[in-house]
Amino acid sequence: MHAHMRELSDALTRTDVESVEHWGHTAAPALASGKHLFACGNGGSAAEAQHLTAELTGRFERERAPLSALALHAETSSLTAIANDYGYRYSFARQLRAHASEGDILVCLSTSGASENVVEAARAARELGVVTWSLTGPEASALSVLSDEAVGVPAVSASTIQEVHLALVHVFCAAVDHRLERLGLALEVPVPRRTST
Repeated sequence: MHAHMRELSDALTRTDVESVEHWGHTAAPALASGKHLFACGNGGSAAEAQHLTAELTGRFERERAPLSALALHAETSSLTAIANDYGYRYSFARQLRAHASEGDILVCLSTSGASENVVEAARAARELGVVTWSLTGPEASALSVLSDEAVGVPAVSASTIQEVHLALVHVFCAAVDHRLERLGLALEVPVPRRTST
């Protein structure tokens, strides 16, 4: 087996999947009641944050009502204006202060747990009463300390950590859908979808 695949397999086996599944079960009724989920990260982690919000506003594997979810890096005009005027460090936190309320949810993704703008977002979330869950790498970090809960991936390479984060995003979304169905909150008749070609 290729060394990268061995590292990935080992990391998947040793990662705390149950906690992320619990996050999804917890998020489901909050989102169904109108709370908002925000997600943030940089680079590949930004792509995964946006992947998460797309699965919630669209759908994952089951039909259900759309859920409010926003990737903080995706609002490019706000992101760049804040970075220009206040510094990139506050590019996520200032948006969170504009949009988030107590009881909302923030999901942070960072392979290092040390990205300043992600750490500042977690700090702002704590002040606002926003529940913060973080996916990080193997080491304790500023981000994990500021989060309500954090799951660290036990791997050395950033690429492996990101791959496991993506799997955890899917675990989270599946848990949301399952919990909504169990609670009878996924009952909206969906708008017909176009058939993929």
